[in-house]
This record gives sequence, C-alpha cells and structure tokens, in this order.
Amino acid sequence: MGYNLYTFVLMQKAISLIPSEITTGQLHAYLLGAVGPRPIAFASTVDEKGIPNLSPFSFFNVFSANPPILIFSPARRVRDNTTKHTLDNVLKTKEVVINIVNYELVQQMSLSSTEYDQEVNEFIKAGLTMLDSDLVKPFRVAESPVQFECKVTKVEALGKKGGAGNLVFAEVVKMHFDESILDENGLIDQFKIDQVARMGGNWYSRANKGMFEVPKPLSKRGIGVDNIPVEIRSIKMLTGNDLGLLGNVERIPDKNDIAEFIATNDQIRSIVKKRDSKELPRIIREYLDNNEVLSAWKVLLINTDLNGNTRKN
Repeated sequence: MGYNLYTFVLMQKAISLIPSEITTGQLHAYLLGAVGPRPIAFASTVDEKGIPNLSPFSFFNVFSANPPILIFSPARRVRDNTTKHTLDNVLKTKEVVINIVNYELVQQMSLSSTEYDQEVNEFIKAGLTMLDSDLVKPFRVAESPVQFECKVTKVEALGKKGGAGNLVFAEVVKMHFDESILDENGLIDQFKIDQVARMGGNWYSRANKGMFEVPKPLSKRGIGVDNIPVEIRSIKMLTGNDLGLLGNVERIPDKNDIAEFIATNDQIRSIVKKRDSKELPRIIREYLDNNEVLSAWKVLLINTDLNGNTRKN
C-alpha cells in the first residue's frame, strides 16, 4: 500500500491552539518550549544612582552588523504586570553591557535571575566579578568570555499587559573577548567558547555537548554566594557553578539537619566516627554533580568541622 505526502499529513496527531484562548502562562510555556535553543543576554545595567543590576534574558539575538545591533526583550511579569529592574534602568540610562554565557558560569547566571530587591547587587549574590567598562557605566562580568558594551538606541514596547515584551535595541560600541576562546586566526573557536542556550522549562542546551537541566532559582530567594561561609567558598575544588548551586538554597542546614543526616547515612556516620575526612571531597562532588545540593551542603559543613574550622549556625 502506497502513501503520499497528503496521506502522511492526515495520519499525524496534532493539537491546534489560538493564543487568545489559552492563559498567558500556557502560551509562554508553548512558545519557549518550541522556539529554542535561545541565546542568553546576561545584561548588566545601572540605575540613575549607579546601583548595579545583573539579569539574564533569553529573548535575545544579533540583528545587524552595520551598525552592530543586539536586541533583547525584558518582558513584563505575567503574575502582576510589573516591569523588571533591567528595563527600568535602560529606559533611564540608555546603556547596557551584554555578557555572553558559557557553561562555566551557567549556575551563577541562573542564581542572578532571582527576584532580588532593587538595592541588591546581583554580581555579589551570584559571586561574579564586576569589571569596569570603558565607554559605558554598567559593569562587565569578568567571568564572561565575551562582553559587549552597548548604547541603547531605542526601546519598543510590544504591549501593556503581563507577558508583553520590550525590545531593547543595543548598539555595540566596544567588544571584549577572552583570548582563551580564540583560534589561531584570532576568531572565536565555537568549541572553546562553550556557550549555553535556553530551552523550555528547566532545560538548557550546551552547544557542543547537548541538553542539561538547571533547577529554577528559589521563589523565596536563595541566600546567595556572598552568604556562603568563607571557609567553604574558598575550597579550591568548588567551581563557579558549584557556588551558584550552593547559593540557591533558602537557608544553610543547621546542627539538627546535620545530626539527622549523619544518623541516616551509614557512610557519613562512619567517617565522622573515625574523624577521617579524606573521602568527603569525592562525596561532595557526587552530590553536586547530581544536583543534591542540600546533601552537598551538609557534607561540606561536616568537612569544615572535621578539619577544625568553626562555623556559625
């Protein structure tokens, strides 16, 4: 029995939706699930008082080379139709730095998207380094492999309701590239830059590896990298991504949490009894690699105690 293209189309099962007949939240999920992977604009701005703000946006791309124009879109919040600090800042100051996100800073980038108050510096909360720009006031992200200093030439509102985008036209006035991502001709090596892109839900795509999941930041706000005890933050084995994960908890486990953890984990109980911490780094790494962040926290605190450091609960 033969099949032509028309027969094949008829055999497919599909749903068809009219955007106005579903909720904005549902529409948002369908759009983001279907249109991807999307590059990420890690946008740094300052308000009129010079207070820094840092936030990622996946409604983003390059739209012109002459003049060099990048466009990203901070959407109005669906839940209450308010605008984001980034949009407020670019409307007032007309400047932005767009930092490119690679795999090494994806967890810190995610943490920075937490809805912190206006006066909170997301660079500090995410454990990232502020680097002075040359031609604009907003800071660059030192850890980013590419940073674009931009002047905002236009902001075009696409609507007034929750979920409406606001197109920020950003003209590049200076570019910065980490030499480690360049090839022998001075151009960007697409494997070395190791970019990540946004998918639907909690999913991201690592351009040269494939898909991976990043838990959404806590709605109640993570403690931030700045509130991780120094003796833990300075452990050499912990990467920026590890610190981003550890900063995305609502509170640090206390003595009761740790006591219960030890009581229910034979391996950890044996280690504590022997006061031999040599296996703990491996265990910490396993927990972090599996996104078992609270367990990693508890082992890190046990490790701190076994190594003679004091900590506050």
